[in-house]
This record gives sequence, C-alpha cells and structure tokens, in this order.
Amino acid sequence: MFLKQIYMHKSLSVWTLATVVLALVLSMPILVVLRAVFSTDTGGWAHLFQTNLASYIFNTLGLLLMTGMLATLMGVSTAWLIAATAFKGRRMLSWALMLPLAAPSYIIAYMYTDLLASAGPIQSGLRHVFGWQAGEYYFPSIRNLFGASLMLALVLYPYIYLLARIAFSSKNSAQIHAARTLGLTASETFWRVALPTARPAIIGGLALVLMETLADFGVADYFAIPTFSTGIFRTWLLMGEKVAALKLAGIMLLFVIALLWLEYQSRKGDTTGSTRPIPKPIPIQLTKRQSVLAMCVCGFPVIFGFVIPVLGLSYYTFTGGDEIFGVQFYYLAKASLTIASIVAVLTMIIAIILAYTNRVQRSPITRGAIVLSTLGYALPGALLAVGLLGTSNKLDKFFTGFAVEYFGWQGGLVISGTIALLVYACVVRFLTIGFNSVNTRLESIPMAMDAAARALGQKPLGVIRRIHLPLMRSSMVAAGLLVFVDVMRELPATLILRPFNFETLATRVYRLASDERLSEASTAALTIIAISLIPILILNRSQK
Repeated sequence: MFLKQIYMHKSLSVWTLATVVLALVLSMPILVVLRAVFSTDTGGWAHLFQTNLASYIFNTLGLLLMTGMLATLMGVSTAWLIAATAFKGRRMLSWALMLPLAAPSYIIAYMYTDLLASAGPIQSGLRHVFGWQAGEYYFPSIRNLFGASLMLALVLYPYIYLLARIAFSSKNSAQIHAARTLGLTASETFWRVALPTARPAIIGGLALVLMETLADFGVADYFAIPTFSTGIFRTWLLMGEKVAALKLAGIMLLFVIALLWLEYQSRKGDTTGSTRPIPKPIPIQLTKRQSVLAMCVCGFPVIFGFVIPVLGLSYYTFTGGDEIFGVQFYYLAKASLTIASIVAVLTMIIAIILAYTNRVQRSPITRGAIVLSTLGYALPGALLAVGLLGTSNKLDKFFTGFAVEYFGWQGGLVISGTIALLVYACVVRFLTIGFNSVNTRLESIPMAMDAAARALGQKPLGVIRRIHLPLMRSSMVAAGLLVFVDVMRELPATLILRPFNFETLATRVYRLASDERLSEASTAALTIIAISLIPILILNRSQK
C-alpha cells in the first residue's frame, strides 16, 4: 500500500501521455494499410486478383510451412542433444549452434547458389572426377521453394534452438529428472515428457521463425519466388500501383495477426513447474556410435549454415573482393553504421519510456498503447515501407510547411529524400527487441528500491538515472547491439525507403549479387557477418 501511494503522483501522468502518443506515431503504418484495404480500387488490384494473388498466397504458405518444419527439426533435435546428453564436442557445439544467426539469409542464398551452379566448384569438380559433360547428369536446383526454405531454416533455427535448450536444460528439469528416476529410457523421456513440456517454448521460437520468413525479401527475390514480400515490392515500384500494393500488404497483415495469435497462445500455455530446487538430471551417456551421430546432427547446421558460407565469402574476398574497397567502401560502411547507431539509440530511449510507464502506471490504456507500439517486429519491412510511403506525402507537406513558417527552412522537403523515413521504419520494426530486454530487467528490480529513492526526494527521472539505468546497463547494451545488427541487415525497407544515391552494406550486397557479381559482394557480406557475431556471442554468453 505504501508503494502504491508513492507512485500515485500527478506528474507521472506525463508517462501515460507519452506512451499513448508514441503508440499513435509508431502504429501509423498499420493504420494506413488497414485504411487502404477498404479504399477504392484503381484497377491494379483486380489485375492482381486475377493473375498473381493465388501464387503469392500459395508460395508464402509453402515457404512458411517448409521453413517451419526444417527449422523445428534442426532446432529441437540439437537443443535436446546439447541439453540432455553428453558427447565429445558438446560444449563447443552448444555456442557454435548460435552462429548461423549472424549470417543474413539472403547472403547464404547467394553463396550456395554460386557454389551449386553449373559453373560452380561442386559441379565442375564432379565433371572433372567422373568425366561428365554438361547435360549428361542430373543435379538438383536450389532455386526453388524447397531451396529457399532450406536457406531460411539454416539461419533461423537458432530461435527455436535457444528457447528449446533453455526449456530442456533448466525450466523442465524437474519433469525430466522424475522421468529418468522412474526408469524411462532417453527416447521415452524425450517423446513423453521433455517434448510436451517444452511445447510453449518451441512454438514461441517457431513463431519468431515464421515472422522472419514472412518478412524475407532477399531469398525469395533472388530465387524468383513470388511471395507477398516480393509482390508488394514489385507492385509498388515496378507497376506503380500504390493502392494495389497497400491492399496486398493488408492481406499480408492477416498472416502477421495469425502468427501473433500463435505466439500468444504459446505463452498462454506456458508452464514453469515447481519453484523448489531440483537437481538437474544426469546427462545421458551416449555410445561411441551415438556420439558420432550426435556430433553430425549438431554439426550439420553449423557447417552448412555458417562455416561453408563464411569460408566461401572469405575466399572470394581475398582473391577478388569489392573493387571499391578503400575510401568508397569506408563511406558505404559509414552509412550503414550511422543509420544502425541512430536507430539503436532511439529504440533504447523509447523502450525505456515504455518500460517505465509499464512499471509505474499500469492500466488498460497503457497496456494497449504498449502493445501497439511493440507490434512492429511482426511486421515485414516491405509492409512497413509501403505503409509509410502511403502517407508520407501529406506528412511531408505538413512538416515542411511548419519548418518553413517557424524556422525559415529553405532546404526542400523535410522527409522525402532523407533517411528520416528509413530510420522511422527501423525503429518501428525493431522496438520490440529493445522493449522486451529493458522491461524484463526493469521488472526484476524490487519496487522497494524505487520507494526508498522517492522517499529520499528523488523525482521519477532521478530514479531512472540513479537507480534503473545503472542496473539495466548490461541488458540495454545487449539489446542495443541486437537492434544495431538487425538494422545493418535490413533489406526490403532499406531498398524502398532509402534516398536516391544512398547505399548501405545490405543494399550493395543485394545489388551486386543480383548482377551475379558475388566475388565483389563478398566483402560487404563478410563485413555484415563479422559485425553480427558480436551480439550473437554476447547473447549466448548471457544464457550460460
């Protein structure tokens, strides 16, 4: 009661107001897309409905289904082997299995397409060894729906692996320990106890995989697979049908809502088990043959999802590389680093505001505002981009007029032709990462510390500056790094919203690889992967 009285302070209403305003601003792309669904068709939507819409739906569903199945198979199997068994190399593989997350899926797709091409090293080697000629043998193509699903699964399975590993090794250790004590075999323990109790964690990771798959543009575009993401991009920029693109984004939003519902249902069924200390079950000792099989199962996604692509990119970089490597490449990297840094800082500031409001003024209004504000991670970059472009003209006229009237601005339009829209889209897209990290750490700080600081005369901002920020520093740094890397890799929003003659590492990789110039694209691709390794290793270290 004492704590409640301390926080019932009039000045704190500012936090609620700020949260509501942020929710309205950050949910603007969604509102634009929803409005366009009911707008008058100019003819482009009728054409799409009769021609490409069915293929967009079929390919998107197929991509989601196959990617989800492959990622679940790799993530769950490796998580169980790492968490519950003992074999040689287990400790090294436990963190190495996180490495593929550092490689963007479109880079993996470019690399394997080149390796498996008719003129690539693998088919050339086969022809040399067996004396075959081109056309005399069958070699499967990777540029199809299954190949795209495999490329995506190789870099997205760590979402499932990480959550399932935590569930198997700690959260459900009590049930697993009881099953082993009662004499169940390793196989029976997995199927009858471990897998059912880890279901919420697995489904939660699967929802993240499917969200990323739905948002993919690079792999689907490079493999010429018509999906919603590529369809929005082509309808807007190539066909010039803005209304049709927004209506297409509206249907895509239904997929997003379905995935959000799936993720919510997984958390709703979450169980924590007993809170009493339970000894961890003794790792299952595998035979020599079983150990080799476990090493192969765990090593497969690491080798094919990280090692081979990195070695291939390194070879191309050091034998050829980007022709602009030097001063021009420095400015290219600087552009990526600048945008990523700005977005990371803005994201963390907004995340602190939302998390603190959630702490001190919980109400249906604030909870709804926070949900709206953090909905962006489930929204694909293409959807966000068209939602912003659909309303940017009116906003541009308003802000430009305001700047001219009150500040004497003479530099033309304020938003168009700048990186403002791109920064905004990235903040909307990746705010969830920062908020979840900050809010989780903030909720772990006892309210008594806040009460003591307020009793000593500290105002809300003083409590944040003197108490919360120091305690949240490590979580904020980790979350900021994750946001930073995600912005570095963002492709569809960057392609649509970037200013003219503005290029980032991701767009340069896309442009060069699309022109079949992988040797030149390898330098920027390897740079993105190297930078992405930092937060991935930090994240893995924090889970030990």
